[in-house]
Amino acid sequence: MSRTSAPAPADSALPADSPAPLSHGLKQRHLSMIALGGVIGAGLFVGSGTAIAAAGPSIVLAYAISGALVMLVMRMLGEMAAANPASGSFSVHAERAIGPWAGFTAGWSFWFLLCVAVGLEAIGASKIMTGWFPGTPEWAWVALFMLVFCATNLAAVKNFGEFEFWFAALKVGAIVLFLGIGVLAITGVLPGTDSPGATNLTGHGGFLPNGSEGLIVGLLASVFAYGGLETVTIAAAESEHPVQGVAKAVRTAMWRIGVFYIGSMAVVVTLLPWTDKAVAEKGPYVATLEHLDIPYAGQIMNVVVLVALLSAMNANIYGASRMANSLVARGQGPKVLGRISGGVPRIAVLTSSVIGFGCVLLSYWRPDDVFVWLLNMIGAIILVVWIFIAVSQLVMRRRLEREEPSKLVVRMWAYPYLTYVALAGMAAVFVLMAREDGTRVQLYATGGLTLALAAVGYLLQTTRGKAAAAAKDPDAA
Repeated sequence: MSRTSAPAPADSALPADSPAPLSHGLKQRHLSMIALGGVIGAGLFVGSGTAIAAAGPSIVLAYAISGALVMLVMRMLGEMAAANPASGSFSVHAERAIGPWAGFTAGWSFWFLLCVAVGLEAIGASKIMTGWFPGTPEWAWVALFMLVFCATNLAAVKNFGEFEFWFAALKVGAIVLFLGIGVLAITGVLPGTDSPGATNLTGHGGFLPNGSEGLIVGLLASVFAYGGLETVTIAAAESEHPVQGVAKAVRTAMWRIGVFYIGSMAVVVTLLPWTDKAVAEKGPYVATLEHLDIPYAGQIMNVVVLVALLSAMNANIYGASRMANSLVARGQGPKVLGRISGGVPRIAVLTSSVIGFGCVLLSYWRPDDVFVWLLNMIGAIILVVWIFIAVSQLVMRRRLEREEPSKLVVRMWAYPYLTYVALAGMAAVFVLMAREDGTRVQLYATGGLTLALAAVGYLLQTTRGKAAAAAKDPDAA
């Protein structure tokens, strides 16, 4: 039976020592809000300021281009997730479509990314808290956040869902309020403001003040700002109605990206000159609100950014634990991580949290070498994951159309042409990363990690294939 003609075992298959499967405690309202809030990260509130400083008003174009690529990726992932919901998401799809080595590589690289990200988000949140409470140690806040969200994820999955529901509600509310105020200011309706017209879009060097190079820097920054959307397809497997839930989430991805990201960037660069240093130093949202004389703008946005960071911590611990559990369930990791009790993979939750905390400790102990090395290794992992998603979708779509067309609840647009367009876009981003000094090292470090994981995965696949063949035909062995 060939690798491409028969699906690999589903990740719902459990290790022999697993007493129970994952629960289905997420309600539709949880999944809907996770999908809405998952696209709003701290990178949007703060990191986009550096991108605006590089690209100027053309940041709107950069976010539109990268947003189009992300929408294609989410549509492909949604097609596969709706057909076969699995907590391992794209790792499961890669295994079924390409082979166990691909599932191993995509899964463990994403798990590593999430664990490091947990540490980065904890550091960011602790810095905000020490600003509010001077003299308190950062490590104490990190430990507190780690303890809270580890405990949250150790409990029933509905606790994770409730935290994310309210975190996402606050983030969405903040963005909607910001956009509303911005539109009023742009039209001159907001009291005490005059409409800026197109002055800031065409002045100060024009729409492309730093030429194509500035646009490229903004494009690279915007691509990685979209990370986190994949969590909804992982969470869908633990929802009451996984197929309907993931289908709805994917179908609304377009307007969410358009409104939250592209809309926000358009408001900022229309109201403020891109040369305003406050955009990069304070973040575009704080700078814009202060420009409009909104009282307590800085503190309000600090609260929102803190919520975004804590939300990301919560979601990443969840995503890492479920990805690890899925890999173990398919025989691609240490069995201890697959033990489930109360419908929760608690050992995987603890392990992912401990590794995240270890990354925080490295940021204090070895900030100039080991920690920087870790950051470089995760720099382009999300692109590697997207490539696995695109290639898997090309294979799985053909298989589904031939064997189970009724499962195609969500369909990729203009298949296979837009899938090839997306792959070309990803290749273009890799080329652009190789051209830029600031991203070239990340590209090489991520490439090294990917190749190492692929080699281990292929060795594991080959060894198991030989063992299976020997068991089936002892004389041949």
